[in-house]
Amino acid sequence: MAEGIWDWENAEGYATGVDLTDYRVEAADGRIGKVDKHSEDVGDAYLLVDTGPWIFGRVVLVPAGTVTRIDHDDRSVWLSRTTDEIKNSPDFAPGAPADDHDHRRSVGAYYLGTA
Repeated sequence: MAEGIWDWENAEGYATGVDLTDYRVEAADGRIGKVDKHSEDVGDAYLLVDTGPWIFGRVVLVPAGTVTRIDHDDRSVWLSRTTDEIKNSPDFAPGAPADDHDHRRSVGAYYLGTA
């Protein structure tokens, strides 16, 4: 996978050790949900976003490399992707481990445009 898609390096306002759980998640063109869980692992960082009723309660895996900005005062995370891109991302099975290699490969390919 391309370097950076699973890293926080381009996320303005990112700080190691800050819990992003329940932060509001904003796509480039609107709100998509809230952070359910996140990872800080170098080269393996992601958000699990609970979309609530927006996509019928779907949880999506979003690579950290798609995060452009984090506002801790407003408790919000901003993505470089549109709501349609998030909506059309590969399905993430409820209860599945976020570190499932095959799913992460398909998600990475999707967000890199190589799927």
